[in-house]
Amino acid sequence: MLPNFKKNETEPPKPPATPSAGAPSQPAIPRSATAGAPTNGDRLPPSIIGPDLTIHGNLSSKGQVQIDGDVEGDIHGTHIIVGERARITGGILADEVVVRGHVMGSIRGRRVMLQAQSHVEGDIYHQALAIEQGAFFEGKSRRSEDPMANVTESEMPPMLAPTPNSVG
Repeated sequence: MLPNFKKNETEPPKPPATPSAGAPSQPAIPRSATAGAPTNGDRLPPSIIGPDLTIHGNLSSKGQVQIDGDVEGDIHGTHIIVGERARITGGILADEVVVRGHVMGSIRGRRVMLQAQSHVEGDIYHQALAIEQGAFFEGKSRRSEDPMANVTESEMPPMLAPTPNSVG
């Protein structure tokens, strides 16, 4: 859930902070110098597929993806969140998968959580699985030390599949 960033209208604007007379001023760091370079503890904001968007094809991300729309294809990433209004028809492959919506296809992840309002029809390959009361799950659950290791090339999108060495 994203926080509400509405400005309180009754609150007067705060004046900019000025350095005290004895304190050395620090140079301003331009935003572009720090953008795209997160530190160890920082996470980039998620890529969001909105509720009014329908995608026909595979998705691949190196970061977090939050899906609130419809996707007909496979989804690969590090952290996938399937929102309450989302409908996925295809497989999901990620380190962490949180499902609140509808998934028709297999899920492969190290940590998989099916929340109370989720509806999953497909097999789940996992290292850790949590299913909240009220979640719908129809399929097989298979525990594996590395659920992402047994993925065949046909299950991977073209940009992640290994390319054969060409001779010539």
